[in-house]
Amino acid sequence: MKHSKNKNIATIISITFLIIAMLEGLPYGFFQLLRLIIFGLSAYLCWLSYVSKKGFWTWSFVFIGVLFNPIFPLYLGRDLWRIIDLLVAVFLIISIFAFKLSSDSNETDNEKYS
Repeated sequence: MKHSKNKNIATIISITFLIIAMLEGLPYGFFQLLRLIIFGLSAYLCWLSYVSKKGFWTWSFVFIGVLFNPIFPLYLGRDLWRIIDLLVAVFLIISIFAFKLSSDSNETDNEKYS
């Protein structure tokens, strides 16, 4: 249950940053911070999905991590990044509801039979 709560909180914070990134006039430093946040979230969610044996989610988060990696950044135009930010934000919103951790379902099953 703890990982599920942490996952959702981190995802909501990241979604907020992605939505803010679509605004005009933000300094370049904000986008560097955005890369770090989304990359960190992607690594965390990739690990959780790998442990839960959720192949689709694992590869999806790997792709997002590569896209937002802060070490070898992709330099795309702001208009294209706005579209990417929107798509990733929508994907992360979907992941809150669709990506369930295996340990959470095991805990629920154990509670049913106790």
